[in-house]
Amino acid sequence: MINSSARGTTSEARRDSPGVIVFPPVLFIGTLILSAVLHWLKPLHLLPRPISLFLGFAILGPCILLVRAAERAMRRAGTNIRPDQPALAIVTDGPYRVTRNPMYLASIGLYLAVALFLNSLWPLVLLPVLVGVLEWGVIRREEGYLEAKFGDSYREYRNRVRRWL
Repeated sequence: MINSSARGTTSEARRDSPGVIVFPPVLFIGTLILSAVLHWLKPLHLLPRPISLFLGFAILGPCILLVRAAERAMRRAGTNIRPDQPALAIVTDGPYRVTRNPMYLASIGLYLAVALFLNSLWPLVLLPVLVGVLEWGVIRREEGYLEAKFGDSYREYRNRVRRWL
């Protein structure tokens, strides 16, 4: 992990953020709510119920573990977890050794698990839109922010570790 000791004042902290267009949990939950409404209006089932439940639970466990590991790595690094708060370090250990976005990867997995629990095709129909907004409105903004803030240290990390997998 690479630290930055400049924490700044409260007003500086507000300006010291990537400027994401939507708080990621709101994006995921909002898309799931829209999917549930669409499923209520026009049910489109994925699989037989026992299979969809089994697969949902199979995805759920590893995704929860991945989120927890990413949160622990960020806390060890002494940086903020929320993307609307200043980054205080580049996190390079734990799951961040393998992917630059383990929390978003896990969130997509959790989203898919919920889709399976709902046994609905609608979340899969909306998944490309969700990923597009996440990529353009969150991840690219975060990456530009981190590059501007940490310079070569972040560029080296970005060149060494893939965005997704």
